[in-house]
Amino acid sequence: MDLLPAESSEMRKKHGFRSLKAVNVNMEDVLAEKPFGADYGRLPNGLFYYVRSNSKPKMRAALALAVKAGSVLEEEDERGVAHIVEHLAFSATKKYTNHDIVKFLESIGAEFGACQNAVTSADETVYELFVPVDKPELLSQAISILAEFSSEVRVSMDDLEKERGAVLEEYRGSRNATGRMQDAHWVLMMEGSKYAERLPIGLEKVIRTVSADTVKQFYRKWYNLHIMAVIAVGDFSDTQSVVELIRTHFGDKSSESEPPAIPHFHVPSHEEPRFSCFVESEAAGSAVMISCKMPVDELTTVKDYRNLLAESMFFHALNQRFFKISRRKDPPYFSCSAATDVLVRPVKAYIMTSSCKEKGTVEALESMLTEVARVRLHGFSEREISVVRALLMSEIESAYLERDQMQSTSLRDEYLQHFLRNEPVVGVEYEAQLQKTILPYISASEVSKYAENFRTSFSCIIKTIEPQATATVDHLGTVVSKINSLEGERSIPPWDDEHIPEEIVYVKPNPGHIVQQIEYSNIGATELILSNGMRVCYKCTNFLDDQVLFTGFSYGGLSELPESEYFSCSMGSTIAGEIGVFGHRPSVLMDVLAGKRAEVGTKLGAYMRTFSGDCSPSDLETALQLVYQLFITDVQPREEDIKIVMQMAAEAVHAQERDPYTAFLNRVRELNYGKSYFFRPIRIGDLKKVNPFKACEYFNNCFKDPSTFTVVIVGNIDPDIACPFILQYLGGIPRPPESIFHFNRDHLKGLPFTFPSTIVREVVRSPMVEAQCSVQLCFPVELKNENMMEDIHFVGFLCKLLETKIIQILRFKYILLEFLYSLVATSLQGLVMFVETLA
Repeated sequence: MDLLPAESSEMRKKHGFRSLKAVNVNMEDVLAEKPFGADYGRLPNGLFYYVRSNSKPKMRAALALAVKAGSVLEEEDERGVAHIVEHLAFSATKKYTNHDIVKFLESIGAEFGACQNAVTSADETVYELFVPVDKPELLSQAISILAEFSSEVRVSMDDLEKERGAVLEEYRGSRNATGRMQDAHWVLMMEGSKYAERLPIGLEKVIRTVSADTVKQFYRKWYNLHIMAVIAVGDFSDTQSVVELIRTHFGDKSSESEPPAIPHFHVPSHEEPRFSCFVESEAAGSAVMISCKMPVDELTTVKDYRNLLAESMFFHALNQRFFKISRRKDPPYFSCSAATDVLVRPVKAYIMTSSCKEKGTVEALESMLTEVARVRLHGFSEREISVVRALLMSEIESAYLERDQMQSTSLRDEYLQHFLRNEPVVGVEYEAQLQKTILPYISASEVSKYAENFRTSFSCIIKTIEPQATATVDHLGTVVSKINSLEGERSIPPWDDEHIPEEIVYVKPNPGHIVQQIEYSNIGATELILSNGMRVCYKCTNFLDDQVLFTGFSYGGLSELPESEYFSCSMGSTIAGEIGVFGHRPSVLMDVLAGKRAEVGTKLGAYMRTFSGDCSPSDLETALQLVYQLFITDVQPREEDIKIVMQMAAEAVHAQERDPYTAFLNRVRELNYGKSYFFRPIRIGDLKKVNPFKACEYFNNCFKDPSTFTVVIVGNIDPDIACPFILQYLGGIPRPPESIFHFNRDHLKGLPFTFPSTIVREVVRSPMVEAQCSVQLCFPVELKNENMMEDIHFVGFLCKLLETKIIQILRFKYILLEFLYSLVATSLQGLVMFVETLA
């Protein structure tokens, strides 16, 4: 077979992007104000509309009503009213009463209800619907619902009383550890501004006592058509008919008052950093957050777009450094990342967040501040920027190739940002041209300048989160002073770059050959039996132009192990993954793969060992090279690798023990599965018994014998290109002299568990939640016949279903009363009927 095939349609598509011409632009050129691709306009009553035809997914439409009014507009006695209005909208309007809207959405299979498809923030409220449009009347009715939201929400005392309970329940739900930490951080960030006192969830007192007149007054004042937009993106035959539907349903609507002037609420800046040491017994772990506030940038000219690209390159380059630091010996944190985010309409923030070991917040903070100071002093290297440039070019290339396959929800969100944030929508093709024109000319020094925005004198807030107090405000202040002093003395050395190999595979394998080829014409698939025994089945699809998916599996997994080896071997993927399963350490592989879209992951399951991947058609060779490396790499743990992994695992276990919901879920699992070691949560005592060498040995053996694996490949592939790569990198995997882990699917060992045969009642005690659970499971079905494995899979699914329902009730009710599930069944069919009833 020719290893150098002629150019295919896939290669021509790739070249289509590469031949995309750069554009001649002036930095002062203004980006188009009209949103690309949309039928855009404004009704006489002030309402903006955006309509676009898009066939992904077919016969579906993504709709939205956006209102430039949120919780910051509330007066003191209205705190929480903006959110209450969102709930009332789904309860009753002038046209729809008695939850008719919910009933309609439920009848067509759409998500429904406040907080399911509506959100209230400080600056805006957005209602979203995702509905079928296979019948014309469905789209018309969905648009009429949005029209009702705009001006016809019924606000009576009876309606309000009915919704208070739901809003109060949501308020209580936000009082968990995560909610408390988020609220405290928000108040610290917005200190001195009205935003600090206007969290969307509001005050419990207001939720309980606010009058219908107060809610109605807020609704009439701020729900004005002049500050609203309706957006419709979906599988429409034409946009004009949808515009006419909008005119029909919204055209006769009017606002009672003149268009309100949206106030500007100033968020004060500050030179001195603010510190906070937050102690939360239920926190998932120790963490550090550094936030630096600044005004939101305008995005109106090509120069603004260039600045946005340079800023994006800065965060990519900084995050690459953070990742490499986290993989060093004795790292200061387990993970760290930086990003920018718009907090409120006038303010955005540069944010760095790290998770670290217990009592390690001060060390993590010092490392984070040191790194941005290092960038300010020495900048990024040209090699670092070239890696980032390749990554961004790969991302825009993928978006360009799939520009006709964007989901309607994604396009809807773009138009929402155009209306709410004045962000230009220029279209993927023009944006790809801009990036190809601008990216090559953004220098390392230009990117490095963005580190100035992380100075602690720039409205900086530094916060630590710990389950138990160890860091103090004085500690944080001392670290800031130390790093500022070192930077002033230029005592921080430059970044030391790692050596990056040119190729993933040093020596390319000799290709295998096809022993047998089978065509399945009824499904358009082809099966290949390779010379090393591996089975490969591929099918060409056209769902996405820039995607190939593949999975390789082999029977036999963790269920075959004795209990004494289970915990060690179950951590094989985790330990090996930290070391590097593809022949290179993860920090090195990240740079090798820059500019390529190819990912491969592994999983050790109960009954199977699998690898799976996702890549661009043009990077299929790279993805298959990773699979080849997986099979030939012999992972050997080093002391520093083991230490890092076990520290991370211990922190995760401690975090689970602190979380009340996890504690409840774990206890339910223990009851359902009879305290089986396979299903119970891992404990610190289990970690101490883990043998890392045994774990890596098991992992190596799991992916060693290609003859036991079946690989399925689907996506936009050209067989003339794919087959040579399959033969070289899959067929070239050496087969060991003796078979390793060769199991028959029909003779796999079942998981060890027993179901409870009596009613179990107990209280699961936790710092925040006490939940009483009563579960009766009666299984007269014998699981010892020839269908034992199918029965076990089904029963496992049933128990998952029961657990899910218990946890859902817990989440919304807090006090879980008594559950009594009684199975009166004598066969698998009886169980199926029971589950159908339960669902």
